Amino acid sequence: MTRRAIRTAQSEQLAPPRPEQPDDDFIAAGGHPTHVHDFHQFLYVPLGRIVVTASGTDHALSPTVALWLPAGVPHSARFDPDSLVISESFDAALHHLPYEEASVVHVGEAQRLLLLARTRGGQAVPDDAKVFAELTGAGEGRLPLPRPTGEAARAVARALLRDPADQRTAEQWAAGLYTSSTSLRRAFRTETGLAFSDWRTRVRLNRSLELLAEGHRVGIVATRVGFVSTNGFILAFRRHFDRTPGAYVRERLHRAARYGLTAPAGQLPGRR
Repeated sequence: MTRRAIRTAQSEQLAPPRPEQPDDDFIAAGGHPTHVHDFHQFLYVPLGRIVVTASGTDHALSPTVALWLPAGVPHSARFDPDSLVISESFDAALHHLPYEEASVVHVGEAQRLLLLARTRGGQAVPDDAKVFAELTGAGEGRLPLPRPTGEAARAVARALLRDPADQRTAEQWAAGLYTSSTSLRRAFRTETGLAFSDWRTRVRLNRSLELLAEGHRVGIVATRVGFVSTNGFILAFRRHFDRTPGAYVRERLHRAARYGLTAPAGQLPGRR
């Protein structure tokens, strides 16, 4: 069964506390310290902004960016004034998530309408984490992306996650970090199981899913995530996701229509 809590940072209104959820003394107007849930949690911020820190990574949530927190992931949060936080939680014993770590998802227009409708109780959605994940975009098949642990590789990873279109080579990254390109490449291979170029491609493709969901055309997405050509992007996308970007967009439109949701304005399949 899904449990929903709605909170405003200004009024500190919170649904009645549950044993596994922090109480009002634990959650202050500005956020809450590190803790762990025994249930899966989906966090959405339709108004304002919050920052959730999980496994050493900050995730800035806003009306267009939500977060899945699998059960057992330690996390803390900082709330901006007047932010509104919607929390959907799912019994970990009954529901499976496609993620093992905290994972951000894009909230497009269709997803926004769904989430807001749920707060009003005006739209019935099955209390099933798998279905909910599909509707909110978490079941989009993002590529696994292990994070490097060494200082130099971790710095490169953080920069590429912020800007996947960064065109610097391993040699250029290494020079800026006062290490050798051989050491940097070895670190990515050893710590993530992926070559540096493969890891960067996965970052770019994962980001492309978010941009396609926003309704951007394929050529624009290819440029914004750092591919030199649209054809190169399409080939990489098909190799990793077994379908073209255009087919991916059409599947999203079909899913939105299936659940009676409105797709983002201007969203078209674009190039195949």
